[in-house]
Amino acid sequence: QVRLVESGGGLVQSGGSLRLSCVVSGRRRSIYALGWFRQAPGRQEREFVVVMSWGDGDTLYADSAKGRFTISRDNAKNTVYLQMDSLKPEDTAVYYCAADTTGSYYLDSSARLYGSWGQGTQVTVSS
Repeated sequence: QVRLVESGGGLVQSGGSLRLSCVVSGRRRSIYALGWFRQAPGRQEREFVVVMSWGDGDTLYADSAKGRFTISRDNAKNTVYLQMDSLKPEDTAVYYCAADTTGSYYLDSSARLYGSWGQGTQVTVSS
């Protein structure tokens, strides 16, 4: 089993930055990819943000994240980061990291294929 714990959310003004962290523990060898998703207020679905292949580090970004968000990984700390710059009010959401332990698709953006999720961290961007 994989355990994920997010942190780093908070309140920031439009144009500001935040760095989210996701500490990964448990059966890390079972991970094919680790992604970040977000769930905006009033929305039922979780929106794909970015995914990183656990093996080769390849990445796939949602159009909304390209050029503003950066995923990175510190193997020594078993932590994946999401650096978010130029934040906008529409980025307000609960952000989750999730692990794909099935490897069904390479760099998949569908939340339903991720079996392990963290508890989420709230990001609020004021205008």
